[in-house]
Amino acid sequence: MTFYDAVLNGLFMVVLWPAIGYLVLGVTLGMFFGAVPGLSGLVGLAILLPFTFGLEPGSAFAFLLGMYAVTTTSDTLASVMLGIPGTAASQATILDGYPMAQRGEAARALGAAYTVSMFGGVLGAIFLALSIPLVRPIILSFSEPEFFALAVLGLTMVASLSGRSVLKGVTAACFGLLIATVGYAEFGAVQRYWFGLPFLADGLPIVPYVLGLFAIPEVLDLAVRNTSISKVDRAEVKGGILEGMKDAATHWWLALRCTVIGVYIGMLPGLGGSIVDWVAYGHAAQSEKNTETFGTGDVRGVIAPEAANNAMKGGALLPTIAFAIPGSASMAILLGAFQIQGLEPGPQMLTTKLDVSFSLVWTLAIANVLGAAVLLVWGKQVAKVTFVQGHIIVPAILLFVFMGAWVGGGTIGNWVTLLIFGIIGYVMKQGGWPRPPIVLGYVLGKIMEEAMVLSMQVHKWGSFTRPIVLIIVALTGLTIYFAIKGQRKKNDDSAAGAVRSGEEGGKEVPALSLPIVILVAILFGYAFWEAMPWPFTVKLFPQTVAIVGFALAIATIFRDLRLSAQLRAGTAPNAVQHPDKPYMLRGVYFFGWLFGILFITLLLGQYLTLLMFVVLYLKFWGNYGWKIIGIYTSSAAAFLYVLFNEIVPVVWHESPFFSVLS
Repeated sequence: MTFYDAVLNGLFMVVLWPAIGYLVLGVTLGMFFGAVPGLSGLVGLAILLPFTFGLEPGSAFAFLLGMYAVTTTSDTLASVMLGIPGTAASQATILDGYPMAQRGEAARALGAAYTVSMFGGVLGAIFLALSIPLVRPIILSFSEPEFFALAVLGLTMVASLSGRSVLKGVTAACFGLLIATVGYAEFGAVQRYWFGLPFLADGLPIVPYVLGLFAIPEVLDLAVRNTSISKVDRAEVKGGILEGMKDAATHWWLALRCTVIGVYIGMLPGLGGSIVDWVAYGHAAQSEKNTETFGTGDVRGVIAPEAANNAMKGGALLPTIAFAIPGSASMAILLGAFQIQGLEPGPQMLTTKLDVSFSLVWTLAIANVLGAAVLLVWGKQVAKVTFVQGHIIVPAILLFVFMGAWVGGGTIGNWVTLLIFGIIGYVMKQGGWPRPPIVLGYVLGKIMEEAMVLSMQVHKWGSFTRPIVLIIVALTGLTIYFAIKGQRKKNDDSAAGAVRSGEEGGKEVPALSLPIVILVAILFGYAFWEAMPWPFTVKLFPQTVAIVGFALAIATIFRDLRLSAQLRAGTAPNAVQHPDKPYMLRGVYFFGWLFGILFITLLLGQYLTLLMFVVLYLKFWGNYGWKIIGIYTSSAAAFLYVLFNEIVPVVWHESPFFSVLS
């Protein structure tokens, strides 16, 4: 079979019936899985995989990849509208996307994001097709030391580019790495930091962890202030979907560069989806002109990660089909689809089954165009939600948040995790601490630990002298240098009176930050001491993280003390002495309601408690009439039943006295 024949046959495998029907169905489901926080392309692949039995390869892969391809397009909805990462690959989009929504420019952000998502997805598929014969030596040159160094680079980027303090960002990243060590060790089967709780034996669940850090603080803000997501009146907003599309066209060169970054970062097994958006965001923040507005609602901060995370899908697919090395957890599930179809990744996919490989390329390209086009049409209507009064949307968001946290494991422990990290995220937000580094630290923790231990066992200290490692270390140093330089410019702008609202970790409050960092320092010290009796391979990573984290925390304490002194002297323009006490007290009251959901669920069951919360919130917080409450609650009941009882079935927590859903 010639190369041209393979390309053409691959196209026919996708566009002929019934494959095209399965592709459209997959895209439709993918928009749903990406838009709902807590679900993802990984969850979607796991759910849909059994339905591919009996399908032809073209239909099976059109169904699965059609769904998977658009999750990093539709996840932008949650990132922009709610400040919640819809999936792991949309974390960086929050930094500028959510401030744009708060400025009333959600439609513009979505227009730019969907345009470059389509652009990145299609070009990513093209680069995949062109790269098949070129990348084998590159991928095979990466070993454990390179993966560890690359993960450090990704952590440094996110820690340096979120907030005004590199120290706080890197300290937060180390805290995330430490949390990743909870549960059984990667080496030695020793239970670490689990406090005798079976729920923590296998580690902390990521979905409630992320939703707690990001979703709960934003929902609380909407409830306590009763404001819309947008902080400006709708009449003051200029531009919309078309304006965003024009932004994407204006910054085409940035989108193209980030597409290339996305493809080739995606090829790195296990790392691509975790850091690709941050690497692209960091590249934009360090290579573009006039970057002082990054983090406060700059559309380029949306364009860069959204172009990269869609292109990453094509990159992750390459090592999967060519070398049977899954580029991500989702690709590992896709390998199951290959087995179902009787296909063997490797040389077969590049020779006798080359047409099947190109059908995957065509599927990615068509799905990205179709998904982005549909979302561009819907974007204007969806953006109107940002102008709706806070009390009317808080119950709906919380239903998504609580059920999204429940889907992962289906235990009360998931909700406890959600609320605990909701408190942590809320206090961090009020104290001027960036939250994204904690999430990325958790995501990369196990990968870094495995790479670190194997590097020391196999390569010893020679790990640090390998050429690619040295290049990545140099890039890490440059990242820190440019980040410090950029943050000094931000502080100079603030001293000159520039307004920078909406920045993650932007307004520092030493009176609240100091207790946080002191507690974190104590946790690092405890983690080091607790690990003393463990075997070397078990304690190497957590103790290393604890030592680095403790040193950074001590440095941060001195920084906060100096900042507090500057505040008293009137020379710290971007800091305040005390948090907003009435707001904090209202926040405590709101958390009382959330913990009430947890406790009443133990008595009345989950389904009934959530509906009761909707009724009581609308009545006592929103002061709405019974007609609106009845319609809202009936819709919520139908939504919960259909979605979580029929479409994505969960095991509900039932009342010990009676059952509602039996």
